[in-house]
Amino acid sequence: MHPSTGDKSLFHTKREKPVEVPAPLSPLADTHGHLTSFRKLDPAQAIARAALAGVRLLVVPVDPSDDVQDVSQFLDWFDRAIEDAARLLSENEEFAAQALPTPELQDPALLIDNIYLVVGVHPYGAQRLEEDSQVRVRLERLLGNDRCVGVGEFGLDYGPWNELSADVQERAMRTQLRLAHERGLPVELHLRDGEQDTLAHDGALRLLEEEGVPEAGCDLHCFTSGPEVMEPFVRMGCHIAFGGAATFARSDEIRAAVVACPEERLLSETDSPYMAPVPLRGQECEPAMVAFSVARIAEERERTCDVPRAQTYSTLWQNAGAFFGIGT
Repeated sequence: MHPSTGDKSLFHTKREKPVEVPAPLSPLADTHGHLTSFRKLDPAQAIARAALAGVRLLVVPVDPSDDVQDVSQFLDWFDRAIEDAARLLSENEEFAAQALPTPELQDPALLIDNIYLVVGVHPYGAQRLEEDSQVRVRLERLLGNDRCVGVGEFGLDYGPWNELSADVQERAMRTQLRLAHERGLPVELHLRDGEQDTLAHDGALRLLEEEGVPEAGCDLHCFTSGPEVMEPFVRMGCHIAFGGAATFARSDEIRAAVVACPEERLLSETDSPYMAPVPLRGQECEPAMVAFSVARIAEERERTCDVPRAQTYSTLWQNAGAFFGIGT
């Protein structure tokens, strides 16, 4: 319950006005939601709020070059966050009262048993993967954990915050693609182009052609380009994950990709705590906010392709489970 207004809304504007959450037409999947990068939010509360919003699958990316220094300590922390979320849902009646009226989704606590990890070294950590043997040790240990369902996020980043050469990043990408092949795991790729170019996507295409797309699958996470950039990846069999950016006013190109993406390749995510969707843009993003992105994706595909909204909801849910090999 909101401490100032006393209402049961999950979300509020910065002026504390309640924001209506779109009622999901099927269970929701956040295939890429960070829990280790929050500035203000509590991870356990974020998990519980996601459950209240209709999320029934959450995949959490973890970077052993940055998020994790001790594997056992991290896994203990992760388990505690999930246990604390479960207690919030089962014991805190005031908190649980914020749940959306979606009885067809059954018990919100079902999310508690459907939280997984993908593990990989982000492009910013590519040099640490190469030079620090302990990073590779932590990567291997986490990939062997029962909760791990993929390798990621890794890839190429030539954006304004990158400080590493293309060669270093490409070597790290090859290493992790090979790990995915060896372990039979899907991958989640982080690809950020430079200004006015497509160098990261071009380089990733070349590396995927040379190393092969992992048989278990490849997901371009947080896709923010248009159909032309997307098309060759789809042709190679990659999935495309869309998040909050698809809701932004100036994201017509991204929405064109949403429409052009083959139904069987669509995925939903938040990339929390980044890029909160409209109407919460500017706030710290959390997995529950996938409800807004999925609603906009479904609306766009219905308006442009005449695909029923319920069909897009169901597709996003089924695709997520199939991609990670999780029974949904």
